[in-house]
Amino acid sequence: MRIHYLQHEPFEGPGSIGHWAEKKGHALTATMLYLDEPTPSPGDIDMLVIMGGGMNIYEEEKFPWLVREKQFIGEVIRSGKPVLGICLGAQLIADVLGGKVTHNALKEIGWFSVELTAAAQSSPLFGFLPPRFDVFHWHGDTFALPPGATHLARSVACENQAFVFDGRVVGLQFHLEFTQESLDAIVAASPAELVPAPFVQTPTEMLRPPEVFQKTNEAMFGLLERLVAKIKS
Repeated sequence: MRIHYLQHEPFEGPGSIGHWAEKKGHALTATMLYLDEPTPSPGDIDMLVIMGGGMNIYEEEKFPWLVREKQFIGEVIRSGKPVLGICLGAQLIADVLGGKVTHNALKEIGWFSVELTAAAQSSPLFGFLPPRFDVFHWHGDTFALPPGATHLARSVACENQAFVFDGRVVGLQFHLEFTQESLDAIVAASPAELVPAPFVQTPTEMLRPPEVFQKTNEAMFGLLERLVAKIKS
């Protein structure tokens, strides 16, 4: 399978998604949007993954590549292929599908639990997950559910944490792909974000043993496997 990802920051790559793709023998290619690299033809990929980033989806003057990125995301969605957006990636999908992206009432940075909705618990994509589990967050914005999307998860600080559209387009506000290296990289690159707030942890509070990352990565792998199964032959 040909899996392509869009990367917005040099320090926020695919994390454990790369390990999964290598283990499964999937071809994994990338567009480094922060280097203004071109996106491929939708016909040249089987699945799209959109990573996170520190910019906002509405900062098109500052990051002009956002315009063509949104166009590309729309093209891939219309082509009928699976699409996964993580954090900023989820917000970009929501925007493309007509869901408004705004500042969330609270920043959410660190390890906090998400709760699956009833629809998620009976979903072919999310039903394998526990009803409530801890995940890593790093966001200040949130998305409204796009028309026709199904609400999948919420947290105390943010109501819309995940959605699915057309059974194959998924937006996750949180990070299941993060490894310890991913966390270290974003903390080092964005220390100004770590201002005291009810749902902002310090780097010390973010410390977790390897098995916590393994558990969230396994959840990522389970979702990826179910999305790959959606690829039309």
